Amino acid sequence: MTRILRRGALAALAGVLAWLPAAGAGAIDIKQVTTPLGIKAWLVEDKSAPVVALSFSFAGGTASDPAGQSGVTNLMATLLTDGAGPLDAQAFRRRQEDAAASLGFGASLDRLGGTLRVLSANRDEGFELLRLALARPRFDPDMVEQRRAQTIAQLNQAAQRPRSVAGRTLMETLFAGYPYAADPEGTRDDLKALTPALLERRAATLLVRAGLIVSAVGDIDEAELARQLDRAFGDLAVGMVPPLPPEWTPPTRPRTIVVERPVPQSIVLMALPGIARDDPDWYAALVMNHILGGGQQSRLFNEVRGKRGLAYGVSSGLRPYKRAALLVISTASANERVAEAIRVIRANLVRLRDDGITEREFADAKTYLRGALALSLDSSGSVAGLMQSLQVDGLSPDHLVRRDALIDAVKLDSVRRMARRLLRDEAMTTVVVGKPVGVVSDPKE
Repeated sequence: MTRILRRGALAALAGVLAWLPAAGAGAIDIKQVTTPLGIKAWLVEDKSAPVVALSFSFAGGTASDPAGQSGVTNLMATLLTDGAGPLDAQAFRRRQEDAAASLGFGASLDRLGGTLRVLSANRDEGFELLRLALARPRFDPDMVEQRRAQTIAQLNQAAQRPRSVAGRTLMETLFAGYPYAADPEGTRDDLKALTPALLERRAATLLVRAGLIVSAVGDIDEAELARQLDRAFGDLAVGMVPPLPPEWTPPTRPRTIVVERPVPQSIVLMALPGIARDDPDWYAALVMNHILGGGQQSRLFNEVRGKRGLAYGVSSGLRPYKRAALLVISTASANERVAEAIRVIRANLVRLRDDGITEREFADAKTYLRGALALSLDSSGSVAGLMQSLQVDGLSPDHLVRRDALIDAVKLDSVRRMARRLLRDEAMTTVVVGKPVGVVSDPKE
């Protein structure tokens, strides 16, 4: 049955990819559905394959974990499919397998999300399992203990992986004293204190219809989707959207933190304050970032790897959160050469900021970005996830149609202005994990 589901997803993909290059207003028909209970959803109906893919999320994520309960949202999310209603964990998994359904949950800093993929012939069963997971999670003590132990083991393993250590150190440094600083998986002490009752309370707080966002792709029409959504989510309380964290104040001075680990190469993360997703200059920033470190034709790749062989890879990326934004550069280099790699990266930031970019770089970046979206959509689930992200970002259903025009409208001067705005090395935070030669931490204040 799993093979059937996969073939169906691939067939659906063929239809979706055929829509994407079209420039007309009807290239992708995203229908806006409102159920009798008032649940709103986006739907791309596709009858070419017998599959339904659902992506949904609730407002509030790990950044809103209560004090002393770090990791509660993440642990709660992992337990939602470990038994619900009359079904214990084993019975719940068996029901999913029998229905050729796949149901999963996960938490980010800002939202609690989930996905459902099911054959359209079994959608009643798939949506019923979703209803049970959301409205009647069990949090059986034996499963809580099992998932808690797994999470603590993952924390222990992450503490030994240089890349994980670098990522956590960067977030803890940039967001010190701010909710985004906490490890989404929690701390060992807080995890040990979580009880089934606390997990139930967290589920009741977050699993509400206020702030719910839903996207669906596949073999289902508007009326049937509305019926299934009211069935799956209708038992949830309307509730309230959790308050957002306060505004984040970005760093205004450079910082270097070295975490020593006995490894042959050092992991490097370099972060600057970024740009919000709803900023009018978002697409100028997207073009600038691609030129800087968005691929094998980027400045950083050519200078760090191509010309000098300092690293196997180097990249940059924009990370917009709900209340903060970063531009993060990542690489890894031999301990003896990592200082040179950092110098080259910083020099190229200054060069791009002060000298600007060429018209050829500008044109090539826009061409790539216009065509890159279709390559990322490798299943009906990924299409549903894309629509979910559009809704989270507050964009309109016609955004996919307008995206190429928004990229085309970016002017060279706007990209140069964005480089001057974002590539401010006086606000850079650099984290190095390894045994770097010639790189030391700044003195503690």
